[in-house]
Amino acid sequence: MRQKIVRLALVGGVLFLALLLLLATCGGGGADDKKDDRPKKPVKKSAGPTTQLTVPSAYTTARGWEIVGVGPDYALSHTTGRLAYLVKASDNRYRLRTVDTETGRDGWSGEAWRPPDPLHFPKLLSVAKEDRQFFVTWSYGKVGDGLTPADTFVSLDVYDAADGERRRVEVPWSGAPTVTATGPDILISDGRANSAAVDPLTGQVSEVGAAAVTYPKGCAACKQLTEVRGQTAKGLLLSGVREFWVRGGWFSRTVAPKGANVLSGVPTSVAPDRILAKWQLAKGSKRAATHELWTVHDATSGKAMVSVECHKPAIEPGRYPQAVVSPSDRYLVAGNLAFDLEAAKGVCFEEEDGSAQLTLASVTDAGTAYGATNARDASDALEGGGAPVTMSFATWGTEPLPLNVRLPEVETSGTGLFRWTDRKDQLHLLGYPRVG
Repeated sequence: MRQKIVRLALVGGVLFLALLLLLATCGGGGADDKKDDRPKKPVKKSAGPTTQLTVPSAYTTARGWEIVGVGPDYALSHTTGRLAYLVKASDNRYRLRTVDTETGRDGWSGEAWRPPDPLHFPKLLSVAKEDRQFFVTWSYGKVGDGLTPADTFVSLDVYDAADGERRRVEVPWSGAPTVTATGPDILISDGRANSAAVDPLTGQVSEVGAAAVTYPKGCAACKQLTEVRGQTAKGLLLSGVREFWVRGGWFSRTVAPKGANVLSGVPTSVAPDRILAKWQLAKGSKRAATHELWTVHDATSGKAMVSVECHKPAIEPGRYPQAVVSPSDRYLVAGNLAFDLEAAKGVCFEEEDGSAQLTLASVTDAGTAYGATNARDASDALEGGGAPVTMSFATWGTEPLPLNVRLPEVETSGTGLFRWTDRKDQLHLLGYPRVG
């Protein structure tokens, strides 16, 4: 009996030592773990969406895909059908990943990298040039003590949307930058007249300082509060306190829409190939004191495509609504404005007293726009603020949606994209396919 007990004790000791050895070999805490590039909070993908949001009837939640733990921005390439998003990896590094928007399958994934400002998510946008599309991540930071302009810079990583080929570009920059990509280059500006354009094909940087800006002849207003507003295929788009122009190209005074005061144009929003501008009505016209003219211009030629009149606001907004264009470029919405560019028709949704209660936030190629009444702005509408509505370009009418409906931010490849933040403050990105 004693021998059996001793024998069992020996076997138990051997098993215990084997277990310790196994834990030492496979357990965490080793030096190699510090080099792990996987996200600290792994992105979870499912074959179908686990989260079942309440969405407009045009979409189904029975199929689709879901990503959990994405960064605050995403970018789309409609030509490749890919969506790019950022995740945080170890050691304050970030990684760009892609997904097929129609199927939800993973696409290419970039290598992890550390931005100059590792404490904040880098920004993400897309740009197209010469029939190629690129995803661009950017961050602003410093090297050394950051006491001289040469120590601070904008760091950009430019990825070919088709295969993920990456190019790193660093542009010395003093002061907080504004980075946009209305095309064909990536534009860095300081909110005034200084700018730098980065060619996504070559990485070449072209700087234009305020001293190099040229003004249209006879435009005194152009020299007041001069600001770089964006880029067009013909060059930089600039504006003054009134009037706007493309450097080396067209001038707003020569492309003013019919019925406008030609000396009053102000660009309020710039999108790829499109400019939304506000004009005063011609002096002496019947409604010049109470209304303004809103016009969509072709960014390359400056040509006025379609206009609509709206009441002047009682208080001028501090920030105008951002223009949102459908993937096919046919429809454009901005706040309470809606334009069918192919039909050359526009509508201003406002009450009889001139108040604007509707804010349109997204628009699809099917001719459906989504928004909300009594929302602060488009972002508020997409986050569930106000009372959700849908607008049809076929009828130019609006219909209310259930109050708990979540609105699509965009539709691409027949899939509506929705965002939702859970109780753990994790951001979910969901793709629900359009029905039919």
